[in-house]
Amino acid sequence: MREYLFVIVVAAIVTYVTTPLMGYLARRFHAVSPVRDRDVHTVPIPRLGGVAIFLGFAAAGLVASRLPYLHQIFSGNEVKGVLAGGALVCLVGAIDDVRELDPLTKLGGQLLAAGIMAFAGVQLFSLPLGEATVLPAPILVGLTILTVVFSTNAVNFIDGLDGLAAGVVAIAALSFFAYAYLISRSYSPANVFTAAAFISAALIGGCVGFLPHNVFPARIFMGDSGALFLGLALAAAMIQITGTVSGADVSANPVLAVLLPLLVPLSIMLLPLLDVLFAVIRRLRAGRLPWQADAQHLHHRMLQVGHGHRRAVLLLWLWAAIAAFGSVGFVFAAPLTAGLILAGAAVVAVGLTVLLPRLTLGTHRPVDVPDDHLVDRPGATHGL
Repeated sequence: MREYLFVIVVAAIVTYVTTPLMGYLARRFHAVSPVRDRDVHTVPIPRLGGVAIFLGFAAAGLVASRLPYLHQIFSGNEVKGVLAGGALVCLVGAIDDVRELDPLTKLGGQLLAAGIMAFAGVQLFSLPLGEATVLPAPILVGLTILTVVFSTNAVNFIDGLDGLAAGVVAIAALSFFAYAYLISRSYSPANVFTAAAFISAALIGGCVGFLPHNVFPARIFMGDSGALFLGLALAAAMIQITGTVSGADVSANPVLAVLLPLLVPLSIMLLPLLDVLFAVIRRLRAGRLPWQADAQHLHHRMLQVGHGHRRAVLLLWLWAAIAAFGSVGFVFAAPLTAGLILAGAAVVAVGLTVLLPRLTLGTHRPVDVPDDHLVDRPGATHGL
């Protein structure tokens, strides 16, 4: 555990220190979100904060490769593949932050990065449906690439309020770390030093280091360079966990052994996955392309019902934590206990979400947001 804590600290410090530098470079290269009447921020905000997150992640990898125990995860190519794919999507996102690429070019970058990771061994070799279910290799590679692209755009979609995406990813990464670390302790022999746990720990550190600069009112945005990288890295952690955990590792209950290995990773990513799924369905039904932005994301709706900026972010963090830790709880606690805790937390979250706007007197009123309005990132194309 000490080596993982060291990884988190290194990623956090490097990200925190380099974020102001990226803000300076963003202003120098005009990667700045201007102020418009319909936007939340009141001064021009630089983008490119995601490059600092990637630098923190890469620094954590460099340090981990020299540590007594974590160095063993570098004997294969998986972490190197994540670093290479992450560098590519971060570069694509940084270019988009400066010049705004078209959606197909961004999609091409994501597909290439996913292919690099799959070639390096970050891919689904089986599906944990009770006993491991092996499908034809082309299908598993296709599922791997689809997972990466879906996760990458999911994080991009929720990057809508100051601190929202970084906080949700930190919560997901912490859940993935707990899941990977505790599951690996049950192996015989136990080996807690895994690529999935390292990726999750490095992501925790990067997000923690970035959040002081990004919480409302933000001094810098992560931009597509950050959203695309965070989504790809989360997908890598999810793939690594899903590909190595079997039903017997998760639960002795035959039903839970079938359900949990797939449901836990999906639940950890539930908030961004639901947002992107609803957005695609909503836009297709309206005759729009899936990447044409609108103002009906979950964070927009929180503002529209009367939550203020900070409170909307905190509530969405709460929902993300309930889904993530609630699902992990079914692995390490009795099903009845885990279910009661999850239900109680959900009731509290529903109460806060519904009642707080009604109890707030004169401070936060529902926000009337035009359908073509991007509350968070002017000029950005949501998804792809």
